Amino acid sequence: MATQQHPPPTVSLIKRPLLKVFFIAIACCVCYFIGSYSNPNSTISTIQPHPPKCFLSNASTPNLPSLVLDFEAHHILPLPPESSKNGGFFDFCPANFTHYCPCQDPSRAKQFITTKFFHQERHCPGRHQALQCLVPRPNRYRRPFPWPESREYAWFSNVPFPKLSVYKKSQNWVRVEGDRLVFPGGGTSFPKGAKEYVDQIRRVVPLMSRNIRTALDVGCGVASFGASLMDYNILTMSIAPADLHEAQVHFALERGLPAMLGILSTYRLPYPSRSFDMAHCSRCLVPWTDYDGVYLMEIDRLLRPGGYWVLSGPPISWKSSYKGWERTTRELKQEQINLEDLARRLCWKKIAERGPIAVWRKPTNHIHCTQKLKAWKSPRFCAETDADAGWYREMDPCITRLPKVTHIRNISGGVLAKWPKRLNTAPPRIEDGVNRRANVVAFYKDNKIWTKRISYYGSVLKSLGAGRYRNIMDMNADIGGFAAAISKLPAWVMNVVPFDAQNNTLGIIYERGLIGTYMNWCEAFSTYPRTYDLIHAHGVFSMYIDKEAILGNFWVRAYREQVFSWKTGDVNCRIKVINSPERFRWSRILCDILDILFEMYRILRPEGAAIIRDHVDIIVKVKGITDRMRWKSNILHSEYGPFHPEKILFVDNSDI
Repeated sequence: MATQQHPPPTVSLIKRPLLKVFFIAIACCVCYFIGSYSNPNSTISTIQPHPPKCFLSNASTPNLPSLVLDFEAHHILPLPPESSKNGGFFDFCPANFTHYCPCQDPSRAKQFITTKFFHQERHCPGRHQALQCLVPRPNRYRRPFPWPESREYAWFSNVPFPKLSVYKKSQNWVRVEGDRLVFPGGGTSFPKGAKEYVDQIRRVVPLMSRNIRTALDVGCGVASFGASLMDYNILTMSIAPADLHEAQVHFALERGLPAMLGILSTYRLPYPSRSFDMAHCSRCLVPWTDYDGVYLMEIDRLLRPGGYWVLSGPPISWKSSYKGWERTTRELKQEQINLEDLARRLCWKKIAERGPIAVWRKPTNHIHCTQKLKAWKSPRFCAETDADAGWYREMDPCITRLPKVTHIRNISGGVLAKWPKRLNTAPPRIEDGVNRRANVVAFYKDNKIWTKRISYYGSVLKSLGAGRYRNIMDMNADIGGFAAAISKLPAWVMNVVPFDAQNNTLGIIYERGLIGTYMNWCEAFSTYPRTYDLIHAHGVFSMYIDKEAILGNFWVRAYREQVFSWKTGDVNCRIKVINSPERFRWSRILCDILDILFEMYRILRPEGAAIIRDHVDIIVKVKGITDRMRWKSNILHSEYGPFHPEKILFVDNSDI
């Protein structure tokens, strides 16, 4: 049977793989060229050769087409409208603002009652009264003397106030010699010099034991007492009001000594409980036994368990000094009886009265005190649960409770290491878990981080490593890592903890042997203009911007202390507002970046520096403002490198 022949199958060219790929490639090329010629604005025909420079500043970047990436922020930050409209320099304030202290303005103080010296408390201007100009330097301003020369000398043109040199001439506070101010080291109770006076205290108080590290000097004068304590590695927070003793705190800071404007009046001092190893008053004119003894109870709150209170002046040694004080012996005798009784009811023990000095010691715990209070007519224990609260919190005539202990020999709150071991040892508030957001592992990790950061800072700001910055402020200090890392430099740091920070760490800072204060950066700091050489601001601006994003322009009417609660979207908001007890007023909770920068300009010395760490978007905005303030600044990567969003703005005015 014959087999039927079939023709061979025809292979389609389209089904051949190589030809298929070839036709697809031709089609793509045709479409590409058609698209290019149909769009005359195509980037391929207009792009210009790019310079061989990888990183260009905004000012030097050529006008490239849309291919160039846009790194500018496109969300809105709460800056004032004029900052984006007017790119010129900010105006200087009138000359009469040269020594302006917004919250201690004498003209504003006249509006308040003088009872309990309330007029000398902080009274800050309202939002509509805040300065929108740059505080000018005085005529013939000169760079302050370097440390330690500044301890003895200052330029008169920088603090041109001769009143103290006349009023306190016999007590050797300060003398004017030509164009200089000379500080002989005298004081009201130690006209022959603070050194001899401190030697007397040393015979009673163990100043050389390294257990005493932080001290509080109330009514400090020009801080000669604090200057002498530095010989013992004791760091003193010196406070005094802006009163008839003209610019005494300004003199202290010009000398390179820690000081703040402050007064025992209505509110607690802005420090946490158990902050100071020693407190001192040398004829500071505080009526210790008035108002149910509330001022001495505030000292009790601030003293550490086992801390010392040193008093000289009325009524101590009244038998030999009453004529010079122009007071009757009967009056002074009764005043001392009342003082001794008040100290006894605070459970303090008087350990010495020698010559012009008397010394009491606070108990190391309250076991015996609790038993005595049941039998004595003594002040009650405070019901206040937050003993560390110190920002516009009214004083209460009661005894601040010490942390509980189980044995009479235990020290409430734990034992602190001796200085300088105390600086880098985890404090009891961390070890005992009192501060829930900080732990021992995080503490030591933070120490290493800041050691690395300070090394980086020094590579950029050469003056930092050279020790040219004496008065330094950390605006958001956290647990004091920045201050600890520069402790070997000839400098001191004012560690600021915002009063409404998520983590109240100021107690930890003091337990490390450092000093600091609470603060609200929507207000002015309690200091004079041009008093700090270096300002460090880590996350300060993002802190306030984040709050503004939640609260917006929320306004409250407050009297004394009120708590307001409300809800914004899914966020539950709660805020405590404290105002003048004398009158109603409207208060805005938040502030702008510009307000904070104007305050930084006020307190920074003209030749000073600033280090601002924050998110890149905020740093760009801040630089736009600092340029208008005539500050010389540069944005650099942080130690985390170019791909991390945190950047650093270095301001260095040393050549200005």
